[in-house]
Amino acid sequence: MEIRRVAVLGGGVMGSGIAAHLANAGIDSLLYDLVPAGVPADAPPAKRSALALAGIETAVKARPAAFFTPGDKARITACNYDDHASRLGECDWIVEVVAERLDIKRKVYSWVAANRREGSIVSSNTSGIPLKQLTAEMPPEMREHFLVTHFFNPVRYMRLLELVAGPETNPEILETVAEFGERVLGKGVVWAKDTPNFVANRVGTYGMASVFRHVARTGLTVEAVDAIFGPAMGRPKSAVFRTADLVGLDTLGHVFQTLHTLLPDDDQRDAFVLPDYVTRLLANGNLGEKTGAGFYKKVKNAEGKSEILALDLATGAYRSQTKPRYDSIGKARKADTLGEKLQALISGTDEAAVAAWTVLADTLLYAAGRIPEVADDVVNVDNAMRWGFAWDLGPFETWDALGVQASVARMKTEGRPIPDWVEAMLLAGRTSFYARDVLGRQTAWGPSGEAAVIPAHPGRVLLVDVKAREQSIVHRSPNASLVDLGEGVLGLEFHSKLNSLDELLFDAYEKALDKLDAGEFEALVVGNQDARAFCAGANVLMILMGAMQGAWKEMDASVLRLQRLLMRAKYHRRPVVTAPFGLTLGGGAEVAMHSAATQAGGELYMGLVEVGVGLIPAGGGCKEMVVRYLGDVPQDIAYDPNPFVQKAFERIGLAKISTSAEEARGFGFLRPTDRISLNPDRLLGDARSLAAGLVRAGYAPPRMRTVKVPGPSGRAAIELFLYQMREGGYATEHDVTVGKKLANVLCGGDVPNGTVRTEWDLLDLEREAFLSLAGEPKSQARMQHML
Repeated sequence: MEIRRVAVLGGGVMGSGIAAHLANAGIDSLLYDLVPAGVPADAPPAKRSALALAGIETAVKARPAAFFTPGDKARITACNYDDHASRLGECDWIVEVVAERLDIKRKVYSWVAANRREGSIVSSNTSGIPLKQLTAEMPPEMREHFLVTHFFNPVRYMRLLELVAGPETNPEILETVAEFGERVLGKGVVWAKDTPNFVANRVGTYGMASVFRHVARTGLTVEAVDAIFGPAMGRPKSAVFRTADLVGLDTLGHVFQTLHTLLPDDDQRDAFVLPDYVTRLLANGNLGEKTGAGFYKKVKNAEGKSEILALDLATGAYRSQTKPRYDSIGKARKADTLGEKLQALISGTDEAAVAAWTVLADTLLYAAGRIPEVADDVVNVDNAMRWGFAWDLGPFETWDALGVQASVARMKTEGRPIPDWVEAMLLAGRTSFYARDVLGRQTAWGPSGEAAVIPAHPGRVLLVDVKAREQSIVHRSPNASLVDLGEGVLGLEFHSKLNSLDELLFDAYEKALDKLDAGEFEALVVGNQDARAFCAGANVLMILMGAMQGAWKEMDASVLRLQRLLMRAKYHRRPVVTAPFGLTLGGGAEVAMHSAATQAGGELYMGLVEVGVGLIPAGGGCKEMVVRYLGDVPQDIAYDPNPFVQKAFERIGLAKISTSAEEARGFGFLRPTDRISLNPDRLLGDARSLAAGLVRAGYAPPRMRTVKVPGPSGRAAIELFLYQMREGGYATEHDVTVGKKLANVLCGGDVPNGTVRTEWDLLDLEREAFLSLAGEPKSQARMQHML
């Protein structure tokens, strides 16, 4: 079954967020809500569907942005239940996102049953109402096509999609929704059981409850808790109390109450009773960010500046924050890997170390004790916590990083009971939940008492799995690796800090192209699976050091080497496909742009940002933007190149960074023919398929481009703009200096209007301007400030 159109029932924040993300994925939807009270039947459609229209506008105004581009809202049609019931039959999937009340949901399902097309999929976005209660009054055929599809908010950014099937759910329906969610929507699918709050909210809420309980016992401050349970533990910066404020304490209270009510047999049930300091906030109406006060409160101080106060949990008053300092956190921050950070944190003796260990041990044991109740295996639990709560490691990955044997021994000395299946794993001689077998396959231990191979997902290429097979590693250096991705495709992986460019990475790229020349591989994919960055650009420290030492000859050679390397990649006779995602800045954007094709991640923050450090792009970024704006204009047609060049100047001179791959396409960083993958785990696999497909299609490189440039006349127009910016106080004198250098490159130098320039002409201008600016003291000061 193919899902082509979706009905979203409920135009609130969650419903409109789901509709917005469907639009991001290219899927049209009908967003339903009630007709506002008192609106007559003959009122205009906009008034009849005002609530759904308001939901769309809520998504448009959402921050962070719900849509990839504002124009995507055109894929959503505002509807109401009274006037558009017949249109429900157009939809392949109907997802209910109304209030978390069983009576309301059942009323909606009755309406759905009367109007849906037989065979259409129906699901609920409930966060905790048992599926068996939702389906109790449904017709049999609808029950067979019903499941829970629990998205997390904000839908665009949170990867988790929990799927819960009922005993009558058709397996084909599950496969369809899972494949659609994973491939089309880019979600990480977790198979959950029909238990209260499913997987992520069950385990995550318990973790928060453990913190609340420890704070009630010890008196830790709000600031201390958020310092301990944030990045030092591989958790988001919002940690615990800031997260509670963002979620809303009323919502949190509802989740706690639901779990306490629906889990009479849970041995940790009493943990889901809110402590007094939370109930006081609820009683006072301090619900977090939505009311302006919760555990934190934003105010104006005596100087009129914004200040965020913290709640004194003992007195209930708000006070200025104090910065907590703990030796254990300091040691954790200095450690390299997350496992080392966790070890440093829990091995200390200060109150931060005690809190970290206490809550971590509570959470690990609780998660282990809920398998197979909430999910069948450790993989689903770990995925749920990484994708739903943005933990860097799931509970069992964390346990492995700590060392299962040592941590279990410590738990036993404290009198903590260990789940039988964890004990059985250690008795069997296995010391970690995850391990690779003799074939290099990843396996996971579970309550069954044996290790199971984690199934490979078709279409995914995970570098950690590829590199587990030694024969797949073609070349390895400290900052880059070449790996055999299969299908005749070579992979170039960056793994320097933030994947920044340096000579070692150039070496690996050249070696990769040499292997294409030798016929060892038919295509190349440039990409990696870093959590944050495809490539954050050049190593600014090395540029600064070279400039301060006056190593101009060496710097010129290095920039020329990069230019030649990227031009070689762009025009290689065998296709080079780049796979940018996340931070793709400066030189990283230039690497991405010089390719036969690009397969980009949906969340792409791409830009040529060198002006921020007083430089301009020198690896072909300026050239490529000019070529992309002017290169497709037939040279036998008279036209004014100035508007095109000015647009290129705007993108580079204002350091524009895309907030999505679609926006990057609009900026010219991606071509109209470049492709987008919403699922980061599929990105390299999709790039490999694209590269192999180009080979099968008989790929031949394009001819090198030429463009007609405006010369000094175009430069004068840009310099007038720079003058106005400086006079208006929007640009400094050095901003103008950098802008003039950039304008000269984009306009083709001192040549008459209409002169034909080659790509190499523009590259020479780039390199000259870059080196000139690198010698400017104010540019060097900017580089030092950034570092």
